[in-house]
Amino acid sequence: MRALTIDVQEANGRVLCCTIFRPGGKKLLAKGHLISEEDVRLLETEGMRKVWVTQLDEGEVGEDDAVAQVGSLIGCGSLEIRLAAGGRANLIATENTSILVDDELLKQINCTASVVIATAQNFSFARTGDRVATVKSSPFAVTQQQLDAVLSILNERGPILQARPIRDPAVAVLYTDPCSGDRARQLFESVMRQRLDQFGLSCRFSLACVEDEATVTKALGHLLRAKPTAILVASTTAPAGPDDVIGRAMMDCGCHLERFLAPVEPGNLLLLGYKDDVPVVSAPGCFRSAKRNVVDLVLPPMLARYRVSGWEIACLGHGGLLG
Repeated sequence: MRALTIDVQEANGRVLCCTIFRPGGKKLLAKGHLISEEDVRLLETEGMRKVWVTQLDEGEVGEDDAVAQVGSLIGCGSLEIRLAAGGRANLIATENTSILVDDELLKQINCTASVVIATAQNFSFARTGDRVATVKSSPFAVTQQQLDAVLSILNERGPILQARPIRDPAVAVLYTDPCSGDRARQLFESVMRQRLDQFGLSCRFSLACVEDEATVTKALGHLLRAKPTAILVASTTAPAGPDDVIGRAMMDCGCHLERFLAPVEPGNLLLLGYKDDVPVVSAPGCFRSAKRNVVDLVLPPMLARYRVSGWEIACLGHGGLLG
């Protein structure tokens, strides 16, 4: 890429090499702007006779074209691409989604010399219209060779980011306490309402019961028959492990216990199981406060009907210190 100074009358179709300001300091045209015939007339009106522009060399691709090509391959799901000023392409959520990110592929692409990509955090919740990723090129142009290398990796390994839609999720809640289920409901219901409200949801099904194995098993069975998207168990007691009451009741219902203990604070004592495709989450103590905890991390992908694995829970340790 070369920079050169030319007459304003010859600038149509060229790319500005630097931002142009009016005498009072207000921006007139931004760096990287593609000059149109209308812009030429505007510059002449402002008294400009020369402009500094760029010229692509053979084997180079303009920044807007480069980020558009990369942007079309980095994401899938409920997304749209919008070009922005300065060689950027933004990925925008077109409905409420959970964002899933291939972190290793993202790192590999960001080690190239031509483009960089920033994404929302893995498992995060995005509302309709939220920006969930940005692709930025090196200024003005990238070499075709570098762009082809990036596109080849993406074509071979698939998208970096998935915007998995959250459509009509049904959350069930089971409140348990050794003495009275209603006590647990009174302690936790208000906070549960706040937690679900951040996702635009309300509890679809709820039960409260005494925390003994047979009673919890029966209550979980009732909720599972309603076929919810996820079941949250709000218990007043902290388990010592999956062999405690909640874990045994989950197994009695036919749940596969996926993971006990999460490298997240608050929320270390997470217990995650699955009955078929329905996740059952016990996170004692996490429903006493609206403060961000492990439930806020794992709930968005579950609402999007994504099966969170024990390995993915283990990977939450980097950034898992929430407060």
